Amino acid sequence: MDTIHRLQTPLLAAGRALGTFGAALGTLVLPAMCPGCKRQTGTPHALCPDCWSDIRFIERPYCEVLGLPFSHDLGTDILSPEAIAHPPPFDKLRSAVAYEGKARVLVHMFKYRDSPDLAVMMAGFMARSADGILEEADAIVAIPLHRRRLVARRFNQSAELARQLAKLSKRPFLAGLIERRRHTDHQVGLTRAAREDNVRGAFAIAKGREGEIFGKTLVLVDDVFTTGATIAAATRMLKKAGAARVLVLTFARVLY
Repeated sequence: MDTIHRLQTPLLAAGRALGTFGAALGTLVLPAMCPGCKRQTGTPHALCPDCWSDIRFIERPYCEVLGLPFSHDLGTDILSPEAIAHPPPFDKLRSAVAYEGKARVLVHMFKYRDSPDLAVMMAGFMARSADGILEEADAIVAIPLHRRRLVARRFNQSAELARQLAKLSKRPFLAGLIERRRHTDHQVGLTRAAREDNVRGAFAIAKGREGEIFGKTLVLVDDVFTTGATIAAATRMLKKAGAARVLVLTFARVLY
């Protein structure tokens, strides 16, 4: 495992550097286009007005723990029925947008169509919706991919978002801190219980890095929050390793 990690790290770093160089060169040659519809915008990493209007940003009022939006303002520090009935293992969750419409298109382009450059815009949305949790953080960590899926996709979308958020917040990104030791099935289409079974025992702390966790407040980054099974499994593992608090930040979330 250590040998594979040592080999993967420089290759992935070189791939990111090449992709960044290619993106920079592309902006000199090609006009900036909206990532949602490919219409010219004149501004890199920006949506056109039509795509922007199709995105539902998650704003207050919402549950203080789960970030679920309320239909009307119920006052300060109000919790949703779900947070009361099923308290999550993490301390707080914030998401930038609802996982629907153009936001869903952007996530699929980012994950499955080899578009890591979208991380800049998406992380910007996340930082503006973070509601102070980046300022509370000692460090930022990302949900990992198993090496088999990493080879297939060529990059970890959550790590790219975390890397951009680290730049914006000036907080350290603890790359490779969490490892996905067990390959899991895709979560899409699984029930909540099946999702929990699927990720149980899948995560571990990289050998020798427990000292980077103990007593720290960590922001855990992922692209989409659905039932929360993956986030919950990673959070429990971080807290077992000594993390004081785990705050979750995602680009999108499913609203029920």
